[in-house]
Amino acid sequence: MHPDEFGATNVEGGFRSRGWSVLLPFFNERDHLPGTVASLAQQSEPPFLILIDNGSTDGSAEVAVAAARQHELPYLLVHERRPGKVAALAAGLPFVATPYVATCDADTWYPSHYLAAGQALLEQDGHAAAGAYFVSRKARLAERIAGALQIKLVARLFPGQCHAGGAGQVFRTAALRRAGGFDPQRWNLVLEDHEVMHRLLPEGSIGYGAAMWCAPAPRKRDRASVRWTVAERLCYLALGARDGDWFFYEYLARRLAARQLSSDRLRERRFQPAAVGLSPSGAPATLAPVRAVS
Repeated sequence: MHPDEFGATNVEGGFRSRGWSVLLPFFNERDHLPGTVASLAQQSEPPFLILIDNGSTDGSAEVAVAAARQHELPYLLVHERRPGKVAALAAGLPFVATPYVATCDADTWYPSHYLAAGQALLEQDGHAAAGAYFVSRKARLAERIAGALQIKLVARLFPGQCHAGGAGQVFRTAALRRAGGFDPQRWNLVLEDHEVMHRLLPEGSIGYGAAMWCAPAPRKRDRASVRWTVAERLCYLALGARDGDWFFYEYLARRLAARQLSSDRLRERRFQPAAVGLSPSGAPATLAPVRAVS
């Protein structure tokens, strides 16, 4: 269904002129969604929230809707039955009708200037996307400075590559669509945040800035590593920008598939408390009614 047919672009009458949409996929995240939605509602650049329920069984959709209503945040609820984050993002993207779009994680807190910082980067010539660095919500100024310096240094040393996870990525919507958006037929594995940035490079560069940060929840997966190996990471640094198609679709995809690190399988993950760390980033979608806040 096209978003105009459903009316999502007409929320609050002047919605089409708003700058930001946020794609927020989730699966059984009822404990974290209220805090995440609250942080998005406090943005200095108010977003339109696209909630994407990926088959939750714990009432997450109801919790997310209640939080959006509590904070008077315009939202659309999408139900995507195909499992996996990539399928969820693919289901939400057609309903974006703003020039900028952010992908956010349901267990991540975003400072009130987050979208404004992303927009400042996207408005610079040549930037099609921007990425955030991850720190603790309680991080001191010195820790944020260190995180900013690190990601900017790595980006300078290895331009044309992704250095931010999917919880902290923002895009020019038109560029993201021209690059093919999120497509589980093309890539339904972990590290989808890096793969989509690879496809976006012909549209422009990736920006990073000191003000662009967010705070994932302090937890980790309880199964074997879902990230790439040291050898894979080194190969990416050496070849990712120069021969990215071979790296992702011939080399990395085969290795991740052999380890069964697909997006749909990892939806069934469980979590345990842990220290904060960097994460790797069928049936058609169905919709719940739009909530228009006046």
